[in-house]
Amino acid sequence: MDRIRYLIDTLNKWAYEYYVLDNPSVSDREYDKLYDELKALEEQSGKVEFDSPTKRVGGEPVKGFERHRHVARLYSLDKAVTFDQLNAFFTRIEKVAQNPTYTVEYKFDGLTMCLTYDNGKFVRATTRGNGVEGEDVTAQCLTIKSFPMTISYTGLLEVQGEAVIRLSVLEEYNKTAKEQLKNARNAAAGAIRNLDPKVTAERKPEILFYNVNYMSEGDLPTQQSHFEFLKEQGFKVFPHVRLCQSAEEVMRAIDEIEVGRKQLDVLTDGAVVKLNSTAEREALGYTDKFPRWAIAYKFEAEESITTVNEVVWQVGRTGKMTPLALVEPVELAGATVRKATLNNYGDLTRKDVKVGSKVLIRRSNEVIPEILAAVEHSESSEEVKKPETCPYCGSNVVENGANLFCPNKYCKPRVTGKLAHFASKDAMDIEGLSEMTAGQMYDTLGLRENSQIYYYTEEDLARLEGFKTRKTANILGAIEKSKQVPLERFLLALGIDGVGKVAAKDLAKTFKSVDGLKNATREELIELENVGEITADAIVGWFADGENQAELEALLAAGVKPQMQENAQKSGIFTGQFVVLTGTLESFKRSEAQKIIEENGGECQSSVTAKTTLVIAGEAAGSKLDKAKKLGIKVIDEQEFKNML
Repeated sequence: MDRIRYLIDTLNKWAYEYYVLDNPSVSDREYDKLYDELKALEEQSGKVEFDSPTKRVGGEPVKGFERHRHVARLYSLDKAVTFDQLNAFFTRIEKVAQNPTYTVEYKFDGLTMCLTYDNGKFVRATTRGNGVEGEDVTAQCLTIKSFPMTISYTGLLEVQGEAVIRLSVLEEYNKTAKEQLKNARNAAAGAIRNLDPKVTAERKPEILFYNVNYMSEGDLPTQQSHFEFLKEQGFKVFPHVRLCQSAEEVMRAIDEIEVGRKQLDVLTDGAVVKLNSTAEREALGYTDKFPRWAIAYKFEAEESITTVNEVVWQVGRTGKMTPLALVEPVELAGATVRKATLNNYGDLTRKDVKVGSKVLIRRSNEVIPEILAAVEHSESSEEVKKPETCPYCGSNVVENGANLFCPNKYCKPRVTGKLAHFASKDAMDIEGLSEMTAGQMYDTLGLRENSQIYYYTEEDLARLEGFKTRKTANILGAIEKSKQVPLERFLLALGIDGVGKVAAKDLAKTFKSVDGLKNATREELIELENVGEITADAIVGWFADGENQAELEALLAAGVKPQMQENAQKSGIFTGQFVVLTGTLESFKRSEAQKIIEENGGECQSSVTAKTTLVIAGEAAGSKLDKAKKLGIKVIDEQEFKNML
């Protein structure tokens, strides 16, 4: 038995070096020699130890997958595909966490797995399933050698990872396979969820671990400590994890991942951003589907390399100046690309973009492609100079942090951009009023403020090039129709910094009218879930500005009537109640519970305020519950909610 124990420990050590560390210390021949000896001794003794490597082969096919309930729920991740959506995530975090730090890691495209250990021994492997329970795939998982059978931690433990098949392994498999596997993700999922473990073994999947889902003893204070714990216990983790001190550093880390992922042998489809502190995560809690403290930034784009011919500067409606690269035409995501943008001058220099250099560009969501990084310089490459004056009006440029601004509010691109935003579909919805038309109005009719369009006549528009009777009538009709506008769209149309569609909807729902918002305090604004301190300051500042007040009065005097779209008031058990839902409900999705409350006369709020009269708290309720208790607001659990119904 001593010899068997020696062989098991030695072979497991070598397997750890080979499959986890990617640093083998012996040849395959030497490993096979000891493996064959162990197998022979086990056959002689008739006994196979729990952690013997001979157990990690494909056994007989199973009849079906048993369902298994996870010790703790496995949540999926909310997703973002734009930096604006990421900024909304940061706003939510900063309401709860002071000076938060984040981790950024690769998001691998495979099958989520949950492995359970008890008393230091591997118990079972399951798929994520619906998050509460998954399929028991222990027989399949035993063929995978990138996780330990025994660990030093002796409590009850669940660890989470992603089952993947390396691209090189897939390519090698396809050379002799009867049925070609075209996609690495589907190949991994099919390998794990195959009833025949021998098929799993043939496809050679592995698991990359990234999270401790549950531990009965001890505490992991940060996401970094999750990774350290996993490595100490012998799990295979991907080494690229970045600790970021700010949202800006997170953006850089995402760019780094997007550039570097093309060199990986593993399929990736994004980056995962997590709040580092476990204590701060608990304060944020969960929605009915996702943790509030993590988000996946998805790469749904196509990339290519091209050459920068020139860099010009665009001026937006806020005056922000954005560098735009004019590039050699290249086919990307089904379109010919001739322009690519950068965020600001700091972004341009950090990515080392020069005129004449080759750059990696990405096109996503049908917008102007973005430059990710310079990949090659030539002898003729030239630095891009920081502009000192606005290229459109000649005003001296103002520098604010990493950004450059034209301070002239009547600079042509600022005025036309402001009107194009005002007339957009999600705002005033004035069909036909494009930025090009706004430019004609600027040059010919002296357009400087949005309100002027409501005073233009048929004779005025007839002066514009290409405006014949029908086109003029159509635009005048669209302008007239826009006077009856939902409040949330009007608030979006005003162009207040930081107020997007989500924030505008919250503002309209909370304050009910323009005057209500105008009189709102900074503290009241910050109470809203989708309004941070910077946006709150921007709103207060916008309404305090005399020129903005005059523009608002001119719009209202022209007949613009922003209206709150009130639904017919229903009555029931929640009549007169202002209700906040927090935490996870077992029997209801949050949207279902919200609908029930509203159908029974209540009004749902996104956050706890002095106006709140009732809080319904499910599992993992966080800061909203704490705030409700401090304010003395009535709190009920899910069972009491059911009883009320």
